[in-house]
Amino acid sequence: VQLQASGGGLVQAGGSLRLSCAASGRTFSSYVMGWFRQAPGKEREFVAAISRSGGSTYYADSVKGRFTMSRDNAKNTVYLQMNSLKPEDTAVYYCAAGQIFVATAGRSYDYWGQGTLVTVSS
Repeated sequence: VQLQASGGGLVQAGGSLRLSCAASGRTFSSYVMGWFRQAPGKEREFVAAISRSGGSTYYADSVKGRFTMSRDNAKNTVYLQMNSLKPEDTAVYYCAAGQIFVATAGRSYDYWGQGTLVTVSS
């Protein structure tokens, strides 16, 4: 499966952005999807994951209550709604597809998108 992330940009602290990740292929619904991020000079970190049906989600503590992950299997797309953004949310955000729910380690995911940059100004 090929993944294409989009929706990043520059936003002020307290603002919102919605990221999208479009997948190719007809097997999208068979994958658990995840979002990860990597800030400059830091290691990649887990952000959120969603089950195949979309019925279950899991979030990193740092984004819980502010970010919401969802998916539309009919559109082969997964979303990350980010509210109350903070400067520390600045990073390149990646979507990923895998088979394990919940997997928070990047090595558990098989396919990765190219990343989209989110910059939050203070």
